Amino acid sequence: MYDPLINTHAANQPLPNSYWASTIALPTTNAPLKGTHQTDVAIIGGGYTGLLTAYYLATEFNIDCHVLEANQVGFGASARNAGFVLKGSGRLGYSAMAQRWDLDTAKGIYGEFTEAVERVAGLIKQHQINCDVQDTGYLKVAHNPKALAQLQATAGFIQQHFGDGAEFIDRNTFCQQYMNHQQAYGALRLNDGFGINPLKLLLGYKGIVEQAKVPISEQSCVLDWQQEGSKHRLITESGELLANKVICAGNAYTPKQFSPVIDNKYLPILSNVIVTEPLTADELQQAGIYTSQVTMDTRILKYYYRLLPDNRLLFGGRGAVWGKDGAKPIYGQRLKMALDKCFPSLSNKKVAYNWTGWIAASFDDMPHVFTENGVGYSLGYCGAGVSFSSQAAYRLAQSIAGQQTPNLPLYRQPLPPQPASILPFAQIKRLGQWGYYHYGWLKDRFG
Repeated sequence: MYDPLINTHAANQPLPNSYWASTIALPTTNAPLKGTHQTDVAIIGGGYTGLLTAYYLATEFNIDCHVLEANQVGFGASARNAGFVLKGSGRLGYSAMAQRWDLDTAKGIYGEFTEAVERVAGLIKQHQINCDVQDTGYLKVAHNPKALAQLQATAGFIQQHFGDGAEFIDRNTFCQQYMNHQQAYGALRLNDGFGINPLKLLLGYKGIVEQAKVPISEQSCVLDWQQEGSKHRLITESGELLANKVICAGNAYTPKQFSPVIDNKYLPILSNVIVTEPLTADELQQAGIYTSQVTMDTRILKYYYRLLPDNRLLFGGRGAVWGKDGAKPIYGQRLKMALDKCFPSLSNKKVAYNWTGWIAASFDDMPHVFTENGVGYSLGYCGAGVSFSSQAAYRLAQSIAGQQTPNLPLYRQPLPPQPASILPFAQIKRLGQWGYYHYGWLKDRFG
């Protein structure tokens, strides 16, 4: 399995055997880059961020661009995630943002995250992308009494400072009206999250980029990046692309040594998702699952889940520490055991799909959308990039076009370097991650 901390590139990798891939026939792969081509902006990565950056560059700013995808569109995180369109990204809560910066900054970031959800919804509606949009609403479930108190405080903070709908739900109401979750102590509900089929959304984005006459070269992994004065030469297996500017949009699938602007400035982490067999109406009633709203709990090592349109239950969480272990059955089995603890009546239901994917965590727990000296990137979604990638793409396009972006840390600060306490060797990083997972497990269980 491709591991960004180990492998030098992501070429010749298969698409994931995900539930999403079973719901739609993939289009014919675009031709790879052959020969020498020129463009104003080269975009590396054909996921949400890369495709939408190309879309906005072409349609709003009339800037020539070219997308290079290492494998086929649908290989990376954009087609492996759980399909949660959420108002947020990174790992900081809004009160923590206010403490790190100030309240006005937190409000500005909240506004960007809100606009991101609206942007995804707008793209789906404008371009009639059939991606199985589900009911609106995002449920954050407290896994213990301490987390319940924190959710109550969060609801109050959002209502007081952002004037937005943040509804606190007590345990009885949650279990009777939303889901009879055996480990829930209550929940916080936000109004504007929703679930989608991420692969269908991605292919919809690919379609609108191609309608804008932007070339997308698949099976075109960048094997070498040479800077020649103010120009960039991107070399693939069968061609090369000369560009004035470059956007790095591979997120966690960017290899370990790619560009000095992002090397060693994020940690790729494996996430694992399982999907059950379809549930009957009686099984849904017995389990007490009454909603398809996207749901996540408050654990350090979070679980996230939702009921899919065909009544399968999706359930996700952390995967293996090392990429070489990613496909081992034990990680899917652990997720199934966690699912069974939440909904004991489903313990006999089988897992029909099990897959993994990399997410990117920055060292300050926030995404960074940054351009400097003709090179831009968006990195560090921490597994919550389905919605914010759209906003990040728009801001990247604005920046490349010379327009001013909001004066927020998201757009003004580059990715922070790897802390000196973290050694550069991949195995040492993974051992540290292993230790953090065990700490998180103990904290979630006893803290």
